[in-house]
Amino acid sequence: MNEFMPKILAEYGDDLLDGFVVTLQLVGLSVGIGAVLACFVAYWRMSKNRIVRALAWFYTNLFRGTPLLAQLFLIYYGAGQFSHFWRGIGLWWFLRDPFNCAVLTFILNTAAYQGEIFRGAIRSVPKGQWEGGEALGLQTPVIFRKIILPQAALIALRPFGNEIILMIKGSAVASVVTVYDLLGETRLAYSDTFRFDVYFYAAALYLILVETLRRVWDLLERRLNRHLTPRPLATKRPIEPSTIGAT
Repeated sequence: MNEFMPKILAEYGDDLLDGFVVTLQLVGLSVGIGAVLACFVAYWRMSKNRIVRALAWFYTNLFRGTPLLAQLFLIYYGAGQFSHFWRGIGLWWFLRDPFNCAVLTFILNTAAYQGEIFRGAIRSVPKGQWEGGEALGLQTPVIFRKIILPQAALIALRPFGNEIILMIKGSAVASVVTVYDLLGETRLAYSDTFRFDVYFYAAALYLILVETLRRVWDLLERRLNRHLTPRPLATKRPIEPSTIGAT
């Protein structure tokens, strides 16, 4: 089988697949934990407490307005400057690992974006839905959970999928702090062989992952929104002019 493979792929293919798995772990952990944090961020952004709302606004704009690479450097290299403090509170074991620092950075970054996605989706639900729930005598938490949240989830589905795709591509910056993800393994292979075509194979794996996710998301969106698809109206048989007024 290997004789039909390009030499560099036969030699470094397993390493690229290992890096691909690390990329999946980075994105999966970041998006999953970030989605939980984003729910709180969206809630705080809509809070009636001015201080809480201001802090959430600052956090959101900080991580949405600065480069992801700069955030990674600040957390990875910046945390090392305070290693004595982290050792004192028992967190140095976590922050000394580049993988953990990359995951933490991605969580904080994607939570800021997802929080705005969720907040916008909740805001876009018509106010009449709240009023209808109140007219039925439902309490606010029940209205939100049973009426508002399902509608907001459908609205947020497409931009949430786009955010996952952006995180897949953005996760490549983890390689600059010695995380051996897909791009990290690709850089190692290139440094050994100086063959640029290894980047082509890495790009192909990224493309396959993104395209697979896009197709799965399309199927999911069509499945969840099938009740919103208009059905064609039944056509009636035209009336013959000769039958009009006939006895």
